[in-house]
Amino acid sequence: MLLKIYNENPAPRHIKKMVEILNNGGVVIFPTDTIYGLGCSLIRIKAVDRIASIKGIKRQKANFSVIFNNLSMLAEFTRPIENHIYKLMRKNLPGPFTFILPASNKVPKLFQSKKKTIGIRIPDNNIVRAIVEELGHPLVTTSVHDDDELIEYTTDPELIHEKYRVLVDMVVDGGPGHNEASTVVDCTGGEAVILRQGKGSLQD
Repeated sequence: MLLKIYNENPAPRHIKKMVEILNNGGVVIFPTDTIYGLGCSLIRIKAVDRIASIKGIKRQKANFSVIFNNLSMLAEFTRPIENHIYKLMRKNLPGPFTFILPASNKVPKLFQSKKKTIGIRIPDNNIVRAIVEELGHPLVTTSVHDDDELIEYTTDPELIHEKYRVLVDMVVDGGPGHNEASTVVDCTGGEAVILRQGKGSLQD
């Protein structure tokens, strides 16, 4: 199913529909402030396995990102964050950045792996943040890639739906996506190191 949701003012009934699907272990595709993401509830491990299967990888070895609604959600999933790193994140989020942080003991249990880090995102997109807020816990996410050798990411939600409709439970049409991924910032060593420059310029 393809569901149109407007980023400027997401309809509460549509957000509730998405959350109902996620709570039932569904897999959905949604817009972010960068590219479209394939995602599910963090606590529905079978749904995480479905995403890994769609991507052709094993869950235990996947480097999925986790989408939060705000920074107050982080404490449960990360080790204590140094003050200068927290200030950096607060200055740049919501925004097109993935911050790699040391994971709390809860993360390996959730992923049933030896995962010691977590990549967190708080996108500057009202739709996905409204979904997380209504859900009450984070989303696991990974990028929707294109098979075209020249175009890395699919930006047209109708084309995404055409390709993934038998693999996922819902595709959100939030308008055309971007064709540039997030900037990845490694904060596990005490200092912020850009691992991949993508959309956005990190403000320090």
